[in-house]
Amino acid sequence: MNVFATLGCRIFQKGLYLASLFLPFRLPEEIEGADALAVKLGEMGLRKPLLVTDRSLHALGMEKKFLEAFRARGLDYALFFEVDPNPTFSMVEKGYAVYRDEGCDCLVALGGGSAMDAAKTLSIRIAYPQKDLTSFKGILKVHRKLVPLFAIPTTAGTGSETTLAAVIINDATRDKFQIDDPKLIPLGAVFDPTLLGGLPPHIIASTGMDALTHAVESFIGHSNYRQTKKDALEAIRLIHEHLLPFYKTPRDEMEARAMQRAAFLAGAAFTRSYVGYVHALAHSLGGTYNVPHGLANAVLLPHVLKAYGKSVYKRLAYLSDMLGLLDKTHAKKERAEAFIRYVEELNAAMGIPEYFENLVKEEDIVALARHAAKEGNPLYPVPKTMNAKELEIVLRSSLK
Repeated sequence: MNVFATLGCRIFQKGLYLASLFLPFRLPEEIEGADALAVKLGEMGLRKPLLVTDRSLHALGMEKKFLEAFRARGLDYALFFEVDPNPTFSMVEKGYAVYRDEGCDCLVALGGGSAMDAAKTLSIRIAYPQKDLTSFKGILKVHRKLVPLFAIPTTAGTGSETTLAAVIINDATRDKFQIDDPKLIPLGAVFDPTLLGGLPPHIIASTGMDALTHAVESFIGHSNYRQTKKDALEAIRLIHEHLLPFYKTPRDEMEARAMQRAAFLAGAAFTRSYVGYVHALAHSLGGTYNVPHGLANAVLLPHVLKAYGKSVYKRLAYLSDMLGLLDKTHAKKERAEAFIRYVEELNAAMGIPEYFENLVKEEDIVALARHAAKEGNPLYPVPKTMNAKELEIVLRSSLK
């Protein structure tokens, strides 16, 4: 990217950083278990939550303990379980019809990032029943009070239970975009490690690498705060210590709770410090090819880190030192490269491929890179700004 375009991005990012000092960021209240959530809803005077989840979790009966807790506390409820892996406008409209027709007064999202993205977008639809969801694309477009939202993560990775972001697809255009506003941060995050006990190893792997991507992109970006650095580093440490053991022993509740904590902290970090081109490219691939977000992030992370070059040597070297990957007597470049190798080896240990094979059509590459550049510039405070042409090169490096 030329110097003038880079300067424009940096000015925008600095302005946003300064403005963010005055925004009402908050962490969700941490709630332990189904009964505690039911008590909290009752204390707030809420009487009928809509529980939002997906078909696979519904088939497993994952919501039963929460619905039983609601009944035990005298709460009515409604259920919407048609969340897609990549939520769409039309799916949100279905959820809105249930919320309206059942007379609900709050939302409870049960699942991974998709359920939470769906519930967050649904909360916007409830507040703005006549407005096109496309008009909320970008930052700080939500100006009305939203209904209370609580999030119950059933994976340890997306961090969506802490974030101000919702990702949605316009199914008419296949445009996948992000809505960012502090009003979307859930009021509470409900932690129950028993919900993670039946996760397939490939889901543990991709969601865990999603959390690592959040923490790394937050840490290496240009809009860090003291607290976001602290949260990102602690998340990376927890992932380093617990992701592989959790992958190997999925029913270990101690490992599950540690990874829930890592995902929560990584989400807290990036909701203020933002992400980078890994996410921009992953969203582009997800919108066009329906690639699961965590998997896309996992594959792209080492390729994007390599493309950043010397702009990330100092901070990746710091991460290498923290994890004890290489002796500190080595040059920053070598220690940074050791961290990138660590990411590649972690992926390989969990069966995540190094490249996307037979996925991307040649005729789509230019459009995918342009979409990623449009998402990333000028919003994301990346270590090194790149235009669509440069992102096209990065994308090609991840293909086979």
